[in-house]
Amino acid sequence: MASVTRLTVVRMETMDRKVWTPMEITSHIVDTPPRDAATVLMLREGEKGMEVLLLKRHTDSKDLGGAFVFPGGKRDEADGSPTALAALQKDAASLHAQLGESDISMDHAASLFVAALREAREECGLQIQATDLQAWSRWITPRMPSLMSKRFDTRFFLARAPLAQTAVHDNHETTEILWTTPRNALVQYWQGEIVLAPPQIMSLSHLCLFNSVEHVMTEAAQRKPPVIMPEPFDQDGMRVICYPGDPRHPVAHKALPGPTRLQYRNKRFEPDGGLEALLHGPL
Repeated sequence: MASVTRLTVVRMETMDRKVWTPMEITSHIVDTPPRDAATVLMLREGEKGMEVLLLKRHTDSKDLGGAFVFPGGKRDEADGSPTALAALQKDAASLHAQLGESDISMDHAASLFVAALREAREECGLQIQATDLQAWSRWITPRMPSLMSKRFDTRFFLARAPLAQTAVHDNHETTEILWTTPRNALVQYWQGEIVLAPPQIMSLSHLCLFNSVEHVMTEAAQRKPPVIMPEPFDQDGMRVICYPGDPRHPVAHKALPGPTRLQYRNKRFEPDGGLEALLHGPL
């Protein structure tokens, strides 16, 4: 039987309603292979710097209910159909090269771009093209997911939000949208105003190093997307998730800047060094 521990309950004020958003940490093992998925970090220039789009998952969602996430979801079989691949405005060979995954076919790689475009359209209403996407990172859910009931092999993409379009939530899987700087999102998380899962925490921390959309897009185009395979373990009765470069992780080379582990304490996942470690400097 799966071991379940109450993780956190965060109070949020939404339209004069008090909403309690529960999350649970589990110790169950998932032996099924991870499913392909795609996530889009939608970016735009705001008054206070580069902003990223976050969507609040419906509180009734089985996984990460009430948490703020990037638009994304699993790859569907239809995403790899000849019709879907033919609609891409970029050839499969260049998309395959951008992902840098030699163990998958060109069509498989292209289908992940299709999935990213579809999820952006379905979850936040933004119509973008394959030429707008830049591969950013690859996250593979561990066998002990901690916060999920399934495993995913998720490719994270960057995209510049179209100026003439407005992002909207679907009011089904997601109930709110939030445009915010990566730095402010982490501050809001630290203050208990929003809920974030570890992949979002670490990705936002990474984005804090960039001062514009052009800056981060250029950086992403010049390097191979890092593969991040989190390794969870329990220490002194507390869940810890470590990342490449951490002494407890089998991969010695760091895949991300900033902290190499998050641990559950103070009713949230946080690194040694606190908020400043995530922001790469003082508040």
